[in-house]
Amino acid sequence: MGRVFLVGAGPGDPLLLTLKAKAVLEKADVVVYDRLVSQSILEFAADAAEMIYVGKSPNHHTLPQREIDALLVKKAREGHTVVRLKGGDPFVFGRGAEEAEALRAHGVPYEVVPGVSSVTAAPAYAGIPLTHRSLAAGFHVVTGHECLQSTGTPWGALAESSQTVVILMGMANLREIADRLVHFGRRGDTPVAVVRLGTTPEQQTVVGTLESIADIVAQSGIEPPAVIVVGDVVRMHDQLDWFDPKAMSRDERVAASGATSL
Repeated sequence: MGRVFLVGAGPGDPLLLTLKAKAVLEKADVVVYDRLVSQSILEFAADAAEMIYVGKSPNHHTLPQREIDALLVKKAREGHTVVRLKGGDPFVFGRGAEEAEALRAHGVPYEVVPGVSSVTAAPAYAGIPLTHRSLAAGFHVVTGHECLQSTGTPWGALAESSQTVVILMGMANLREIADRLVHFGRRGDTPVAVVRLGTTPEQQTVVGTLESIADIVAQSGIEPPAVIVVGDVVRMHDQLDWFDPKAMSRDERVAASGATSL
């Protein structure tokens, strides 16, 4: 019996990959990886490793989740060391828990290797602290996917809270999310930031309010993947914005883009 490692690849910049993630990648017989994992991270795997792409994009899944679960079980039962490589952290909207459940149900040994999540990394690279003693004592993290049909997301409580709200997978419903928060009582002039491809050379950040952000994003042409940040901490962006993708060194740009040359 082999072993499966559920590994977080981080938010995009390969230099944010953890040392443990790199170590298990180098020993993997099989790497099962997602869409947002950069090529430069995949290159840490041995040349002989079997590389299996199971990426998901909106409205298209290479493999259904059940088949991914079955694949992990099959490869481990063949005696392989398997790395299931996910963007960000495997237990933050990454279905890592579902895969762990499937492995446990089939008696397959596994380990979890946490990764740096875009929840914190993308705002940080945009100069937006999620907490600040004068602005927010905490933050909430939710998914915006299919928000209008969701009964599990407490939009009313989020609107009433003064804390920061971080929304992943919410770009398709950005206007509806903003309207819903205002409907439930959040001020229309509450600052909002959208950070696209945070930590990478393609990072883009736009700032507005709950009332204006949907129009600003539409005019800017920003597309997913992006992290949405709602709250007064967004006001810190102008003061603390430190990351300039254009100013990255050649080596940093090559590594972060996953390219082998410029």
